Amino acid sequence: METPPPPPQFQPPQQPRKRGRPKGSTNKKPKLRDSQLPATPAAAAASTPKARPGTRNSNEIAAGASELLPAASISDEKYDQWKSIVPILYDWIAHHNLVWPSLSCGWGPVVEQHSDKILQRLYLSEQWIVMSNLHHLVWTTYRVTGVFGLREERDGNTAHLFFGGVGAKTDQSAPNTLIIANCEVVRARIARGSHLKNFNVEPHSPYVRKYKTIFHPGELNRIRELPQNKNIVATHTDGPEVLIWDVEAQPNRQGALGVNVSVPDLTLTGHQDNAEFALGMCPLEPLVLSGGRDKAVVLWSIQDHISTLATYTQKAAESTGSSIKAVGNPSIGARGIFKGHDDTVEDVQFCPSSSQEFCSVGDDSCLILWDARVGPTPVLKVEKASNADLHCVDWNPHDHNLIITGSADSSICLFDRRSLSSNGVGLPIYRFENHKAAVLCVQWSPDKSSVFGSCAEDGRVNVWDCAKVGEDTQAPVGLFFQHAGHRDKVVDFQWNASDPWTIVSVAQESESSGRGGGTLQIWRMLDLLYRPKEEALAELQKFKDHISQCTSTNPQ
Repeated sequence: METPPPPPQFQPPQQPRKRGRPKGSTNKKPKLRDSQLPATPAAAAASTPKARPGTRNSNEIAAGASELLPAASISDEKYDQWKSIVPILYDWIAHHNLVWPSLSCGWGPVVEQHSDKILQRLYLSEQWIVMSNLHHLVWTTYRVTGVFGLREERDGNTAHLFFGGVGAKTDQSAPNTLIIANCEVVRARIARGSHLKNFNVEPHSPYVRKYKTIFHPGELNRIRELPQNKNIVATHTDGPEVLIWDVEAQPNRQGALGVNVSVPDLTLTGHQDNAEFALGMCPLEPLVLSGGRDKAVVLWSIQDHISTLATYTQKAAESTGSSIKAVGNPSIGARGIFKGHDDTVEDVQFCPSSSQEFCSVGDDSCLILWDARVGPTPVLKVEKASNADLHCVDWNPHDHNLIITGSADSSICLFDRRSLSSNGVGLPIYRFENHKAAVLCVQWSPDKSSVFGSCAEDGRVNVWDCAKVGEDTQAPVGLFFQHAGHRDKVVDFQWNASDPWTIVSVAQESESSGRGGGTLQIWRMLDLLYRPKEEALAELQKFKDHISQCTSTNPQ
């Protein structure tokens, strides 16, 4: 029998790109800085993600296994430290492992309400890793009983890869997916103490169950729901269009290989180049906002493609019927195109009190305020709002003068639009610093006007309180909670408006955990951490008195 030739060299699988960078970009991602755990439990640090080991042949994997193991054990040690304080810091937490990477998540409508929990839709993207040449031998590492190894099987032209025992197919025809899940959100102070005390990483959380799958055309980079009807979502892909989906009307798709992608209910056109991340939905009217590599901010109205205005009532929001017209042309052009940026637009947001005012940030480090009634040029442009690319922005829903931005230099800036001038000058009223890598998402709390959250490539979700600025504290100014449950960069998170202080976050962490493409976590901090200080101290005193009484009644 003739000895088969050795496998040829091959290209590694395509990974989700760094935001705002074109494919094949030579820009290097900044190396993440390591940090030690803070002294306070509320600022417990996540494990520091290690660099991608890369794709290697069998000899390199065998030689590198011992090299990888020490780093993994250190990471596990830090992660175990965080898990040990979960019962102290959290009211409830759920962990769900993802086989493939995810770039976005979001809350949908509440389906059921019970005394101890609510059942709510959850939106999640799933990025399939596409192999550039399936005739090449594909290697991957996975952890089994503490040892790194690999396993590969073939079925025709399809490679079946096993990540930590979880089988997954990779193929040129495998679609990316928009996942609609049912999530059981346990109400505050309901979770059993044993749940928190015995918290452990589960491959699949019993609180998260897949409800429907939509085969998305191209990568799914961003998901945003329409506030007037959360059954309708907009998505960004690697193209100039924005896609609109009525998730209840869309058929549930099954299978993965050789299938056609789902057809969106509506396609929004207007960009002249790819628009991948910047996506905003108006809280007052059915308006959609987008930004892209063409340096433009584009505005659409989908009002005319809603069957009746009644669909925006609460009754329609709970309906399972389609609310987007299926007749006529399934695409519409822009209502307005706004030019003022000098580089890729990375994020956009509407003003909470006006459907005509919005803001945007981009890789030109500019923060721009717009008014559709004035025209396609900026109303106000802050030329140097950051020392690096701006990745994200959010407008305070409680105080409409406050805007926060997140930057590639790991900083978060708070702006008051009353202090910004028309000549492009404007300094932030405060700069929040604690992240160790690029900030990817910022969002104000729907429950408290001074609180906002941020997530970054350092694997942490920070919760800040502007009201704490100026207080004498040893912690980073304004920071009062740090979620360290992810092991690699957290790419998206969202507060739950239907259950205040509950947050969903997703991270890409296959290199660090060996359990798949990433993690989805749903969590709520202990209410003693955000309630008024006097209330928290009074409750703690009652608990202390109760313990003292029990001790005196039953002396040992």
